[in-house]
Amino acid sequence: MDESGPLLRARELCVAFGGLQVLNRVSVDVPQAGVLGVIGPNGAGKTTLFNTVCGFVRPESGSILFDGKPLRPRPHRLTRLGIARTLQGLGLFPHLSVLENVIAGASHLVRTGAVAAMLASPWAERREHRVRDRAMEVLETLGIAADAHRVCASLPYGIRKRVALGRALISEPRLLMLDEPAAGLSATETTELAGILRGLRERTAVMLVEHHMEFVMNLCDELVVLDFGEVIAHGTPGATRADPAVQRAYLGETVGVADA
Repeated sequence: MDESGPLLRARELCVAFGGLQVLNRVSVDVPQAGVLGVIGPNGAGKTTLFNTVCGFVRPESGSILFDGKPLRPRPHRLTRLGIARTLQGLGLFPHLSVLENVIAGASHLVRTGAVAAMLASPWAERREHRVRDRAMEVLETLGIAADAHRVCASLPYGIRKRVALGRALISEPRLLMLDEPAAGLSATETTELAGILRGLRERTAVMLVEHHMEFVMNLCDELVVLDFGEVIAHGTPGATRADPAVQRAYLGETVGVADA
């Protein structure tokens, strides 16, 4: 484990689709803890950057290091590596309960093997009980333990959004990647989500893409701003907000931060 440098280091990433350069020599460092936000206008390359880190998109050139080692990600192996990601579309199993959906995020922990499963070994049962207890702890943290046995399809969107976050958190990731976590939430739900994420920042690195500027400016420790596939600014929220290149990229949109 390399604790001296960034947890994730992406260097000179280039991605093109059909001749269109979507990422052009993008470099990003995610620290060992804290919250890094990736922002930019629509079409700036934010989601493509996420998909490249997660292995859904293969870069034409560039490199990615995770914990100081080369990362050649495969989406189905991310959890084993210590990386978890939420999706814009939630991706829940609508007819399973909240608890079952969260436990699904720990599939790499509950595989006990065919023989153990057939024999219902005490070891396998203890392991599954631990995972279930861990899932309930996550639901407590997210404030939705009372909904544990409710079917996801019957729940309001804001609660389902927390279920998706819980499914990512149960694996105890070292890097939590959130794709528009505040999208579709009310003002109250957004404030509550910010509080939850602040509670994680000391033990988990968080990298998020988000359009909700007030949420980003008041939560993130650092920001990376993309425009037309290139990094145009990187720094604290205050410094980034004042950057003329960022203001031009947003075409005069208010990039605000609430008063302290």
